[in-house]
Formats: sequence, structure tokens, C-alpha cells
Amino acid sequence: MTEQNIKIKVYGREQICASCVGAPGSRDTYEWLQAAIGRKYSTDKIKYSYIDIDEPVTDQSDKKFITKMFEEDMFYPIVFVNDEMVAEGIPRLKTIYQSLNKHGLSS
Repeated sequence: MTEQNIKIKVYGREQICASCVGAPGSRDTYEWLQAAIGRKYSTDKIKYSYIDIDEPVTDQSDKKFITKMFEEDMFYPIVFVNDEMVAEGIPRLKTIYQSLNKHGLSS
């Protein structure tokens, strides 16, 4: 499989998820993911974005997913690799790495 551009999107908020007490905040998790992924992979093919679910968004797919998060009481942060949700709540690097490998990224 050839390498392609990969989008990693993290949805979260400043307030720590009530079910994730003791875990880092969403923004901290977003920054941690960038550092961890950068140590294992070449990041020139990866585009990161952070969506604060309490701030206005213009993208319709982001609006739709944020509505779903609230309706389904989902844990955050939520991590997507391209269009696949790979983590809800406290992310596990192994799962994210598997998804990156599946999308053609090699370490």
C-alpha cells in the first residue's frame, strides 16, 4: 500500500470529560498525540486538526458529529484517522498506530 495524506482530527473541549477523571485534557491529548506520532512516523503526510466542541464550527460534517457527540453522550477527546473513529475518551496509541499503518503510513 502506498503512503497517502492522512488527516488526524481530535474533537474535545477545555473541560475534562466527567468519565475521564485523572486523564489529561483534550488539548493536551491532541498535543501528546502529535509528539507520539512524530516519534514513530514521518509526519510530512499527516495533517492534524483540533475541534473544540464548545466553539462555533463552519464545517457541516463537524457540526453533525458534534451534535451526535452531545446526543449520544460520547466521551472525549474523540480521535479520527481520516474518516474512521479510532478513540473515544482516553486514546490508546496502539490502536491509532494500527490505523495509521492500515492507511499506508510506515514507521
